[in-house]
Amino acid sequence: MKMLTSLANHKQQALSQLKTAIEAYQPLSQSTWLAMQQLCSLARLDKNQTLYPVGTIPKSFAFVVSGLVRVFITDEKGSEYNKHFFTEAMFPGAMTSLLTQTPSLYCYQAIEQSVVIEIDFKGYRELLLQADDLKLFHIYYLEKNWLLAKDAREVEIVQQDASERYAQFVENNNALAQRLPQYHIASHLGITPTQLSRIRKKLLV
Repeated sequence: MKMLTSLANHKQQALSQLKTAIEAYQPLSQSTWLAMQQLCSLARLDKNQTLYPVGTIPKSFAFVVSGLVRVFITDEKGSEYNKHFFTEAMFPGAMTSLLTQTPSLYCYQAIEQSVVIEIDFKGYRELLLQADDLKLFHIYYLEKNWLLAKDAREVEIVQQDASERYAQFVENNNALAQRLPQYHIASHLGITPTQLSRIRKKLLV
């Protein structure tokens, strides 16, 4: 009984974090929030455990309660490219795969031991069509974290060399940079760990 109570309390704390994250963009009505909770399930991920495998069509997207998740793609030579990192209060999910119902080209994997809330995608889409407050959250989140962030990332790739990209990454993501192994940062920047080591040495001179 105590274990069940503990799990229930943990889920309620996680849901409270989710509500706070959503309402940083748009407050939700009580009815919308009650419906949203019915779509959520709590999951624990070990370090290096896959959340959404490449080549599959997931049924959910996630919210990071604690921990760190990366999304990456592997080329034909076996080299990995880290597209993005998701820390606490962020929403990892294979959205292209979910929207088109085609196998995901990317793998989503926990870098640290993590706790996530998985949100049923079909139910979320149905609720999204019904609830104007959830629509506004969806719009505001996409604008900030996908459209604006994507534009900034594309400018960095085209206009900056590797040293500038690294310096920009650390400036914009200082806390994240402290948590990530250097080879994950190198993979995100499109350079080798050796190149990153040289860049770091030059910046420290």
